[in-house]
Amino acid sequence: MTWLCISEWDRALTGGIRKDFVRIQHDCCIVIVVPGKMSRRWIQNPNRCAGEYLDGIEDFIDFTRTHNPGATRIRCPCRRCNNMLWETIEHVRFHLVRNGMIETYSTWNHHGEQVDIASSSGATRMDNVEPIVDPNEQVRDIIHDAFPFASTSSTQEGEDDVPTPMDSAEFEQYENLLRNANQELYPGCERFSVLTAIVELMHGKIKYRMSNLCFDYFLGVFKKMLPTDNCLPKDHRQAQKMLSGLGLGYEKIHACKNNCMLFYKEYETLDTCPICNESRFKQTSQNRMSKIPQKVMRYLPLKPRLQRLYMSTHTATDMRWHKEKRVDDDVMRHPADGEAWKDFDRTFPEFAADPRNVRLGLATDGFNPYGVLNQHHSTWPIFVFPYNLPPWKCMRKEYMMMTGLITEDPGRSIDVYLRPLVDELKDLWTNGVRTYDKSTKKMFTLRAAVMWTVNDFPAYAMVSGWSTKGYMACPVCKEDVTSGWHAGKVCYLGHRRWLPWDHEWQENDIEFDGNKERRAKPREWSSDQILEQLNHLDFAPFGKTVSRTRPATHMNWTHKSMFFELPYWSKLKLRHNLDVMHVEKNVFDTLMGTILDIKGKTKDTPKARLDLERMGIRKGLWLKRGSDKAIRDLAFFSMKPNDNKEFLQFVSSVKFPDGTWYDDDPYILANMAKQVVYLNDPKAGNDWKVVQHMDQRNVYAIPKLDPSNNDVDVVDQRLDSSMENDAHTLLDTNVVQEPFQIDGVSSREIPIQSITIDLGDLPRYDPTMGPNNDDD
Repeated sequence: MTWLCISEWDRALTGGIRKDFVRIQHDCCIVIVVPGKMSRRWIQNPNRCAGEYLDGIEDFIDFTRTHNPGATRIRCPCRRCNNMLWETIEHVRFHLVRNGMIETYSTWNHHGEQVDIASSSGATRMDNVEPIVDPNEQVRDIIHDAFPFASTSSTQEGEDDVPTPMDSAEFEQYENLLRNANQELYPGCERFSVLTAIVELMHGKIKYRMSNLCFDYFLGVFKKMLPTDNCLPKDHRQAQKMLSGLGLGYEKIHACKNNCMLFYKEYETLDTCPICNESRFKQTSQNRMSKIPQKVMRYLPLKPRLQRLYMSTHTATDMRWHKEKRVDDDVMRHPADGEAWKDFDRTFPEFAADPRNVRLGLATDGFNPYGVLNQHHSTWPIFVFPYNLPPWKCMRKEYMMMTGLITEDPGRSIDVYLRPLVDELKDLWTNGVRTYDKSTKKMFTLRAAVMWTVNDFPAYAMVSGWSTKGYMACPVCKEDVTSGWHAGKVCYLGHRRWLPWDHEWQENDIEFDGNKERRAKPREWSSDQILEQLNHLDFAPFGKTVSRTRPATHMNWTHKSMFFELPYWSKLKLRHNLDVMHVEKNVFDTLMGTILDIKGKTKDTPKARLDLERMGIRKGLWLKRGSDKAIRDLAFFSMKPNDNKEFLQFVSSVKFPDGTWYDDDPYILANMAKQVVYLNDPKAGNDWKVVQHMDQRNVYAIPKLDPSNNDVDVVDQRLDSSMENDAHTLLDTNVVQEPFQIDGVSSREIPIQSITIDLGDLPRYDPTMGPNNDDD
């Protein structure tokens, strides 16, 4: 049984009927007559002066007024406007007579008509049939989303729900895109338009990370394959120029070479930095100044990117998820479930009243885009995240917005590069920006606020202004922190202060640092106290040429964060967050490295054992000394070799939530590997090798402690040099052990020349050739 729409049968069966809902069953076909939907054959009538066509226009106008009461402007469905432009009803009537209506616009969904899908258990369901998607229509939808209020007419007074008209430059971009979307790739090509082909090719370039040269090559090959009169662009630059109207663009802002300032706003016309007097431009070999800037920052404006979130119906609806669809059941699923979000709503009820106002998170960190080719380079992107979206969308890369790109590690001068973003955030909070909401088809004033930042610990210091180095590195405890020099680094103790005063661990001195904890937890600084403290401090200007010495009154403050210029920043309950990914990784590495006694990862080092001895605690873990050696016994918290094997077997059989496991994969940790040396067999000759094991990993050459000297770091400089257990100090090459034999496997001598190792497809390195210069 087949379901057909009345538009396929109205000519044969119904003519131009206007009835209630009728179901006509004819043999095995069911015809659906949509209520009130007349025959629309007049749309395809080439004679636009015919009475049928003119009556059809009036029917369309009546239909639009019925479904859009009070609307003075509607989308014009003529072939030129293509439902992109908003015009008055009289202009729409004139356009339909002059240009004709879009021939495929038989369902007036842009003017209030609902698309009804009939279903029946006895009929074949239409949703089981995959619809045929026209890529050209998809591209036109993209243009429609990018220019939802394409109109050059002026807005009438009082029409707040009508989109603001575009300027002439934007309208020219829109017409160019629409022209390319309607132009065939070559004469007779109905499948792809010029714009559709470019979008598909550029999508593949980005998806598979093709270089510009590679893209230019294949673009030239495709152009040769097509008919000679094709309109495909010849290179990447020309293709990118055609798509420029769909993009959001970015700004290049010149920066001082020493990170003192940006040549921005009132400093835009300067040629030298007013702080360090460094030139804005590079100097040529002829001692002349060129127009090449010393340093450039890329800034991507935030406002148009936030507006794009409301240009799609689905995304615009999801932007209200945190208010309309979130379930408040005291379960933490989304930032909106947290106390910081709720406290913000209570403090700023006017902002919280409109769920379309955007809550943002900001993150920044450095990475090296060149890999090992340049180990000293660091690029710092600045990202913002819209938290209005549901939890399964708000952290996806499609919704991550990069607002800035800094070409080197800015250090404490990151506020210099945050200046354009902070200025835009202040305007978004105070004035907002007029935005068209496609889900409600109305204009509204979009406002935005940064709820907090998310960084790792070093970037935390740059963004917050509190240094995370030294004895007062904790940004929560501040000057009340408990820290000391242990094992060659600053360590932070006193964690029992955060426990309840009657907790049993408060009186336990044996299992901790040998002292009972009677102190209260560090005081919590309010936002007003922090702001008052910062206002009384005099910080040095930004830049590399400024001295980094801070007076003692500054504690660990390096600068006053620029985010305090935001009117709401000092009222936030949570301003900065630590990236838990780094914390989890570091804690796991330290814990597993110590339990499994992995060299380079364990914290159970000789210096740590000497610190325990100096503090007079945990005597069982002290180093045992001989005449010229010190032995580190295996700690009670370390695993024995048999335990290591069971633990690794457990890890190899773990099944992860994504359905993968590594039961057949080789898995080995560093402490399981045996360090060996292959030596010539003195009996069989140089063609035969035997394995010499290296043991005694916990034996250290260390002299006795001088009781008169309590400084562990100056006990003996030979301590550090002997920790590595160099092979020449542990291996006696004159004594050859028995050949290595695996239990249960008979051993036999094999000439080493007869052993063949199949390297498969592994890359081979030719020392006569230079380094690999591939893009990858």
